[in-house]
Amino acid sequence: MGERNTADRSDGSVRSVRSDESDGMTRRNLLRPSGGYRHLRSFQAATVIYDATVSFCDRFVDKRSRTIDQMVQAARSGRQNIAEGSRASSTSSQTELRLVNIARASLDELLLDYEDFLRQRGLRQWDKDDQQAHAVREVGRRHWADRSNPTDPAGSKAYTFWLDHKDPEVVANAVICLIHQANFLLDRQIAGLERQFIHEGGYSESLAAARREQRRKTDQSDRSGKTTPVCPLCGGPMLLRTARQGKNAGSRFWGCRSFPQCRGTRPVDKTDRSDGSDRSVRSV
Repeated sequence: MGERNTADRSDGSVRSVRSDESDGMTRRNLLRPSGGYRHLRSFQAATVIYDATVSFCDRFVDKRSRTIDQMVQAARSGRQNIAEGSRASSTSSQTELRLVNIARASLDELLLDYEDFLRQRGLRQWDKDDQQAHAVREVGRRHWADRSNPTDPAGSKAYTFWLDHKDPEVVANAVICLIHQANFLLDRQIAGLERQFIHEGGYSESLAAARREQRRKTDQSDRSGKTTPVCPLCGGPMLLRTARQGKNAGSRFWGCRSFPQCRGTRPVDKTDRSDGSDRSVRSV
């Protein structure tokens, strides 16, 4: 069940980066890929585990036992948090990582429940080198190498022999194998997301970088004409702006970069003027 991508981005989602012309400026949409979780290998494995757990509890666990709710909710949490993390990935890398880690923890909880079921009933738990365990793992490898059945993308039908078996020992061990496979996928997914965050940052970091780049471009534009004046009120750098209303609507003027905290202005044609702000220009 090898990974095709360190962050498990096998969902075919499109990176939402486009160029728009607005006010003469090329603007990039910094949203990262999101959604497409149904094609994530980890999500598909978790789906098989969830469905198998619902069936297992219905067949082999006492209906009066609270264990049913605990196992089903843990299996559901594993699946749902992978989906939620994928949806959140466009705007928050930290949220995505947190949700995927929750999914991983939920499957670990479910793993213990299956191991407890076997131990408390004196049933055998397969060793990782058991022939049956190898057979279950091989089904996963074949499924990811082929993917030729669009009606069963998660590959649940391939596990029918084990998951529909009348012996609860066989079913529980098969699900344990599936949980180990899902956890392996999630571990690699989490590692890939961590590397991506370290090298690229999250959404807020991307916005901050874009803001710094825009300021750099604005400063270069200002320097291409005349020397950028300093604000007569706070002494900070100024930007060329256009009045939007009032008697000076449409005219260009120098406005303080710190607006609206500072409202200092200078006329474009009198950059050496040292008096206070131009009170006739009220909006930037």
